[in-house]
Amino acid sequence: MTRKHNFSAGPAALPQAVLEQAQQEMLDWQGRGLSVMEMSHRDKAFIEVAETAERDIRELLAIPENYKVLFLQGGATSQFSMVPMNLLRGASSADFIDTGIWSRKAIKEAGRYAQARVVASTESQAYCRVPGQAELDLDPAAAYVHYTTNETIGGVEFDYVPETGEVPLVADMSSDILARPIDVSRYGLIYAGAQKNIGPAGLTLVIVRDDLIGETVAGTPTMFDYKVHADADSMNNTPPTFAWYMTGLVFKWLKAQGGVEAIAQINQRKAEKLYAAIDGSGFYNNPIDRPNRSIMNVPFTLADSNLDSRFLDEAQAAGLLNLKGHRSVGGMRASIYNAVPEASVDALIAFMQEFERRCG
Repeated sequence: MTRKHNFSAGPAALPQAVLEQAQQEMLDWQGRGLSVMEMSHRDKAFIEVAETAERDIRELLAIPENYKVLFLQGGATSQFSMVPMNLLRGASSADFIDTGIWSRKAIKEAGRYAQARVVASTESQAYCRVPGQAELDLDPAAAYVHYTTNETIGGVEFDYVPETGEVPLVADMSSDILARPIDVSRYGLIYAGAQKNIGPAGLTLVIVRDDLIGETVAGTPTMFDYKVHADADSMNNTPPTFAWYMTGLVFKWLKAQGGVEAIAQINQRKAEKLYAAIDGSGFYNNPIDRPNRSIMNVPFTLADSNLDSRFLDEAQAAGLLNLKGHRSVGGMRASIYNAVPEASVDALIAFMQEFERRCG
């Protein structure tokens, strides 16, 4: 079997070492004669798997003790509802920074529960950058300020953490969590779908300051109450046990690479060389302002869009998979998350240069 170069935006590449370990343990986990996916979530063995995963993510991100770490279901999309249900706490509005498709989805859903104020937007500029701090029309009475640190589809990311005063800052970090160190204490809540940098699809990570939970809006379903999950160690219902186990293996793998600090250097190097190849060509183009270019999702277009299909077909034949851009923006997109080896980026650059030589 030959592993190919996977640039999928999600579900995304997983570390090969993690897949190999899961393969070895698939039928017989640690001599118990069954798979982790067949094990009860109440079994002491699985509870240790879960507790170890939490300890490791706390270590990787230096999460303070006054934050709960929740392993939930429903994807990051469910958080568009869960955040206002839990964090409005009597307020009538929340502030949102609009930088693309995913932030717009969060805005629309929050509007079902309160006024979702857009405090800044770059829609008129085709979302090619993020608003600066001075552009944010923040309301000190808002329940929270929400932003998407990295827009997976548009390939635009924040190069700063918004200052929000006493108002809790909420971040959708689905696309770039664990890609670089973060100061968790600057946030009231962080959430992230697992299927990009954390593990397989089916699990969502929530990191929430403990003073922000316990006061939900009227009618909030039990399973949408953060405190319910916190009190039950994320096991109020049967959790996605295999995804949780796989996530724990990814955390161990990341620690073995040297942690978030070490992977950040690799990520920066991968992104810089790919952007350099794009910028050094008259054939390829990236539309995002340089300070806000994502190090995780790199969109690019060809000078002649009539060549798009040929580029994708030949790339797939060369073992370069999932490079088609999102249907809403077109073009190409290379997602180069933590688990995408630098060798894959090198292979993509070599293909791009050869394709340009033949077709440019």
